[in-house]
Amino acid sequence: MDRNAVTGVDRIFLKLENLQPSGSFKSRGIGNSMISSIQSQDPSDKTRDVHFYSSSGGNAGLACVTAAVSLGYKASVVVPESTDEWTIDKLRSAGASEVIVHGATWFHADTYLRETVIPAAEKQGERGIYIHPFDKPAVWEGASTMVDEMKKQMPDGQPPDAVVCSVGGGGLFSGIMMGLDRAGWGDEVQVMPVETVGADSLAQSVEKGRLVTLPGITSIATSLGAIQVAENAFVQGRRPTVTPVVLEDAEACSACWRFLDDERYLVEPACGVSVALAYDGRLKHYLRNFRPESKVVLVVCGGSKISLDLLNKYRSQYQKRSEELAAKYA
Repeated sequence: MDRNAVTGVDRIFLKLENLQPSGSFKSRGIGNSMISSIQSQDPSDKTRDVHFYSSSGGNAGLACVTAAVSLGYKASVVVPESTDEWTIDKLRSAGASEVIVHGATWFHADTYLRETVIPAAEKQGERGIYIHPFDKPAVWEGASTMVDEMKKQMPDGQPPDAVVCSVGGGGLFSGIMMGLDRAGWGDEVQVMPVETVGADSLAQSVEKGRLVTLPGITSIATSLGAIQVAENAFVQGRRPTVTPVVLEDAEACSACWRFLDDERYLVEPACGVSVALAYDGRLKHYLRNFRPESKVVLVVCGGSKISLDLLNKYRSQYQKRSEELAAKYA
């Protein structure tokens, strides 16, 4: 895309996490968490078969299964009832030993996994390893490596003015903050964690000064569907360098079809909501000390819950509303 014409900023850098093995940034954190679990295994426990278990609306599960297959282990995933058949089939095709559907939200699926599925596996003699999709230091550490790469890849090693990322449970956001601190950029780089209306547990928590639990997820961006963010994400969200952003589903979907036209990458709305800041002057609205020469990194987190058919449905549903919202930034 002509980034100055579209965004008003000359220097937009795309961190293409959609090219990770599982199709999303989750490969970094989930993969690191799995390797850490294997390395910390008690030598006396190596007689039992290792079986990884994850709860997910799709992307974390795919990351877990993809890594497990690569490492030569089994992996099973518990998904909430809102998960579409296409995503379930994708998990099975990736090599999942089992995909279990349970509960109205990720929280309910996760509770069932920890309290029922894994104990049952342990009774059968397996070593069931629970892989949390976002709330674990090993997950944040894995995600933080993208900042190490940014430090090498940014022109002259200079920090960006801002980093934009999507937020669901907060693993990616927590990792970015960890990486920025390690790089010595934590107090100077603005971070914009972006959510959709109806999946905005971080923004609501920051606004109210306490961890907020949503009654449910009403956004179509179900990959952002954690009814409560990790406590660490809430703590990081209150830092002065952080600017939470909440956009509508229509803006997230519009960014998906525009990004496909401009860059030939197909991403889901949970990713599109971050990409949306690159369109219609939104960066000028949210970026502190905005200048045409500002350097902004957009984390293109990817995601598997999208197809051309689905994107066309979103376009029919949301195009008019997206145009109305774009006019606000003109």
